[in-house]
Amino acid sequence: MSRTVYLDNAATSWPKPEVMMKAMCAFSSSVGANPGRSGHTLSIEAARIILAARETVAALFAIPNPLRVAFTRNATEALNIAIHGLLGEGGHVVTSSMEHNSVMRPLRALEGRGLRVDAAPCSAAGELDPRDLLPLLRPETKAVVITHASNVTGTLMPIGEIGAACRERGIALCVDASQTAGAVPIDVEAMRVDLLAFTGHKALLGPQGTGGLYLREGLEHKVAALMQGGTGSASEFEVQPGFMPDKYEAGTPNTIGIAGLGASAGFILERGVEAVREYETGLVARLLAGLSSIPGVSVHGVADASRRSAVVSFTLKGVSPSDAVLSLDADYGIMARPGLHCAPSAHRTIGTFPEGTLRFSPGYFTTPEDIDRAVEAVARIAQGKRR
Repeated sequence: MSRTVYLDNAATSWPKPEVMMKAMCAFSSSVGANPGRSGHTLSIEAARIILAARETVAALFAIPNPLRVAFTRNATEALNIAIHGLLGEGGHVVTSSMEHNSVMRPLRALEGRGLRVDAAPCSAAGELDPRDLLPLLRPETKAVVITHASNVTGTLMPIGEIGAACRERGIALCVDASQTAGAVPIDVEAMRVDLLAFTGHKALLGPQGTGGLYLREGLEHKVAALMQGGTGSASEFEVQPGFMPDKYEAGTPNTIGIAGLGASAGFILERGVEAVREYETGLVARLLAGLSSIPGVSVHGVADASRRSAVVSFTLKGVSPSDAVLSLDADYGIMARPGLHCAPSAHRTIGTFPEGTLRFSPGYFTTPEDIDRAVEAVARIAQGKRR
């Protein structure tokens, strides 16, 4: 079989940069100790590796103080910390109709315990007009929890405008950056983001089982910890430390994963997020043009590649997404994802529920030739042909 074309980077990125794998191997073979739990040389080196990763991630998001970043297993855990920690006692929250279940399920769980949830309606292309969200904000609104880019359509949300409106009203803005961290420039201060949840295994090109949560200065006093336990700090007390990042990092960390994340984040930082963004936007424009030219193919989301992340969802007339993906894999060596993408609300919004769509998500290591192969394969499937 010829080269595999991997177009499932919105689920998890692949391949990974060599520096990530080298960093993980180096930690495992030469360090291996538990950071912050001992005073010996290897424990100190493990702690240094985590601090270096924290500093690199902070630089990517223009976070002035790296200690404002708490590492988690993934964006889902980070979002649960933010949502349960900030809204667990009830109140009112605003979200959008394009959210992933990592946002919607924690909100619905708390809704059953008294939280009031309003979802701002988005267009059939997944766009959110701030004028549709602002009327939902009330004096009792505690937070706006919203994705930076939909994992279904890739449509980018107007985070800067929403952030400014929230800051004026004293409302916390929590952003799910699962699809944008590492691929779209993020400046938490300029965008007025109070909490930023990110995952390491997607556009940050890191290993699975890594992620984190940024909290603006002072919010650690309002956001309860999701879990308590040993932190290697303030061990004389039987209550969880109240300071960052220890409050949210109970238990032995995934140091080998964080070592890999730090290396992959450094890989992106060296190349520049703006350069990554420009390259991936070009791939998306090529993909949109190719798919839109195929009879029977309906592409979902905005037509302008500069207004979306590297995610393209589409449907084929007379061919189910699942059947199409099976053919792409078996006949053409092209990896993609069908279905609802853990975002039923988004699919209801764009009119593709319950069957869902077929999703292509190129990444940093995708080539223009990969895009052309994928478009050609879709054209053949649409015509009822096999390889």
